[in-house]
Amino acid sequence: MPKTPKLFPNRRALLIAAGLAAAVPFAASAQGNEDIVIGGSIPMTGVFAFAGVGINAGIADYVKIVNDAGGIKGRKLRYVPEDTGYKVDVSVAAFKKITSQNKVNLYYGDSTGFSKTINPELDRNGQILMAGASFATELNDSAKYPNQFLVGPDYTEQIGILLRHIAKEKPGAKVAFVYSDSEFGRDPIEASEAAAKKLGLTVPVKLMTPPGSVDVSTEVIKLRRAAPDYTIFHGYILAPIPEFIQQGKQMGMTSKWMGTFWTMDSSTVMKMGEGADGFMGVMPYRYYYDTSAKAPMLDKIRALRPEYQSTAYTQGFLTAMLFTEAAKRTLDAGKPLDGKNLKASLNTIKDFDTGGIIGTPITIKGNSIPVGRVYKADMKAQKMVAASDWISLN
Repeated sequence: MPKTPKLFPNRRALLIAAGLAAAVPFAASAQGNEDIVIGGSIPMTGVFAFAGVGINAGIADYVKIVNDAGGIKGRKLRYVPEDTGYKVDVSVAAFKKITSQNKVNLYYGDSTGFSKTINPELDRNGQILMAGASFATELNDSAKYPNQFLVGPDYTEQIGILLRHIAKEKPGAKVAFVYSDSEFGRDPIEASEAAAKKLGLTVPVKLMTPPGSVDVSTEVIKLRRAAPDYTIFHGYILAPIPEFIQQGKQMGMTSKWMGTFWTMDSSTVMKMGEGADGFMGVMPYRYYYDTSAKAPMLDKIRALRPEYQSTAYTQGFLTAMLFTEAAKRTLDAGKPLDGKNLKASLNTIKDFDTGGIIGTPITIKGNSIPVGRVYKADMKAQKMVAASDWISLN
């Protein structure tokens, strides 16, 4: 992942960003016992800060919307974040600190590594429902991760949505996979190759590169030789995607180029330059500026924040919305707010309207929301525009 400047240098700044002066211990006041606490391991500094800043703002904004409307059955939400720098050990320490000082029922995790590391503690604790920044396929397993969920499709499902679109647009197409030599990169490749074949597509080449590599000339030659109709990148944020596209086009390649969630923020794609016009990818949410259909929750976001908000912001905002809905349903059923009840309530969500953030009603059967849409880059307009309808794998 690319280096990102430190935007929030200390914990106090992070808490202020969330609208808090300090993380008040839950025993400190009578009201504290009534608050429904969302804890957060948030990467406000480090290599993932570009996402963490947006995630933090999204959660804080939704908490404010709920509290301004009176909370949940008279109980206020309280968001207690800690900066992790996107380091698993720091994130674990943040979790222990927040949960020791607050009665936490909901928690946002910053990475796949943290989600896997903290899972035994979630099972032992039994009080917390967790979601986070990861879309790792491994976490989409209700038996192994009963107290966690993904706020969108897992990485295999993301590529599955792209493959569905490809199979409809060009039956029998050749699809190449280019992915990083990382757990993130390797995650969906084997299952996606099998899914492609089931859809009647062929996979002539799979290429693995170091994360963030720039010298890809050897790989581009292999890619050109395979002559794919579509090339799907996964396991990167930006580099080496622009290098592949630029060199591929110089060599006469006519492939269409595609990416997955963490590549698809509008600001990231626009950095690819004019040569990436038409670059496509999967996005589980509407973009901030998408006014093509009624979306009252996006209207609220735009009123709160008149400037563009990233897809990481939207992901944080929707996480808080689903946390709130799970808590509301649990309280409506007269049950305690613990991990098992919160997850069971989450799994009662059927044909749920997110206020237009996702452009189709959602149903959460297991640990993921297998819905998305293919968008493509319009470099002239400097926007991502819809290239497909909403595709559901349910």
